[in-house]
Amino acid sequence: MKRGPTKSSGNIFADLGFEPAEAAVLQMRADLMSDLRRYIEKNQLSQAEAAKQLGVAQSRVSDLVQGKWEKFSLEMLITFEARLGRTTRLKVAA
Repeated sequence: MKRGPTKSSGNIFADLGFEPAEAAVLQMRADLMSDLRRYIEKNQLSQAEAAKQLGVAQSRVSDLVQGKWEKFSLEMLITFEARLGRTTRLKVAA
């Protein structure tokens, strides 16, 4: 029997079988990391320049740019956004 494509829930982590609470946190982390990478690219920052703005070692920026999400907590990613002068908002939907 041939199966068609599976419709996404909108959260890849939930689709991969993570528990809903964990999937929500993982999705937020992924979204923030993506946003930070776009900021670095848009502003044409070197990893050293980004590290200075974020207040971390260049190796941490390398981890961020490479998408090593397991190395960053949600709290740390929000802190990075704040260090760039950006506001992070949490939207709750029913």
